Amino acid sequence: MPGGCSRGPAAGDGRLRLARLALVLLGWVSSSSLTSSAPSASASASSASPPASAVSAPPPLPGQCPPACECSEAARTVKCVNRNLTEVPADLPPYVRNLFLTGNRLAVLPAGAFARRPPLAELAALNLSGSSLQEVCAGAFEHLPGLRQLDLSHNPLGNLSAFAFAGRDASPSAPSPLVELMLNHIVPPDDWRQNRSFEGMVAAALRAGRALRGLQCLELASNRFLYLPRDVLAQLPGLRRLDLRNNSLVSLTYVSFRNLTRLESLHLEDNALKVLHNATLAELQSLPHVRVFLDNNPWVCDCHMADMVAWLKETEVVPGKAGLTCAFPEKMRNRALLELNSSHLDCDPVLPPSLQTSYVFLGIVLALIGAIFLLVLYLNRKGIKKWMHNIRDACRDHMEGYHYRYEINADPRLTNLSSNSDV
Repeated sequence: MPGGCSRGPAAGDGRLRLARLALVLLGWVSSSSLTSSAPSASASASSASPPASAVSAPPPLPGQCPPACECSEAARTVKCVNRNLTEVPADLPPYVRNLFLTGNRLAVLPAGAFARRPPLAELAALNLSGSSLQEVCAGAFEHLPGLRQLDLSHNPLGNLSAFAFAGRDASPSAPSPLVELMLNHIVPPDDWRQNRSFEGMVAAALRAGRALRGLQCLELASNRFLYLPRDVLAQLPGLRRLDLRNNSLVSLTYVSFRNLTRLESLHLEDNALKVLHNATLAELQSLPHVRVFLDNNPWVCDCHMADMVAWLKETEVVPGKAGLTCAFPEKMRNRALLELNSSHLDCDPVLPPSLQTSYVFLGIVLALIGAIFLLVLYLNRKGIKKWMHNIRDACRDHMEGYHYRYEINADPRLTNLSSNSDV
């Protein structure tokens, strides 16, 4: 018993030691298996997926939008319309392709107005119409390499820099990417023009540095142009559409269309054209693809119209030519130009309206001078009456002296008396 009792506790302690040793061995085996499996797992993962440098995923487009604008990343469009902005927003998203800044109060568009980092390389259509622009500086549209369409219509441009579209250096080697340019209704108020030729200002901006030689569409409607400068179109050989409607053009004598060999449509409706002369008709006829629109002009059907009428009957470049009618003289009003012949076209010896107006004005001035003269006579009537009496008395005395001498010479007795008295 005692010996059995003494062997029992010793045997229990041995089992406990064996159990602890087994647990330690089991933990060591499990930890070694985990550490050995981790590199293999990472190696398999790296072999299953290519390295990050092998596939360059495009960075996500920034979604930031100026607070005063509405942005559509899917349509690549930003609209900042009627927000009373005084400058171009600085935080435009780089993805913008169509930018609308209409109905604001920009006043001045300085040089580099659209310079950004990153640049607005995708911007292709820019609309600044109705934004109260008074001045566009040189290089205002620099840093827009993709700009194809620009609308500056309905702005009172009192100062359009000659290098507005050409950049500040006007380098011929860096032409503007513009294809369409809208400058409709940009004439400033009369008190802003200050003896400066508005037509000349626009012409200088169109020809500077040959920057717009790639331009295909030019709109200059509703600008009250009285004439076109001689070289306004000289640097636009790629032009296909020219819109000059609703101006005040009275003649096309000074402008040349000879180099516009790609021109397809020329809009001259609603002007003040009275006749097209031979030189202009020949140039228009030489353009291979042109269509000339001449509706709503006050054509003067006199002897100077004969060449144009003959040209209209032969040419096919004037759509709707059957609707062209005479406006002057009164006896020819509303007569179709195509129905006229040489017997209808004569020049009456009637003063032109401008000269008639001059003579009417001269008559009014002379009548006013006559009225003033009569008023002066009336106010000095007493002095004039006295002066007339003095002249009458002087004339009477003078005539009496002549009469007395005549009587002496006629009577021989008085003659002898006067000779004796002399002796």
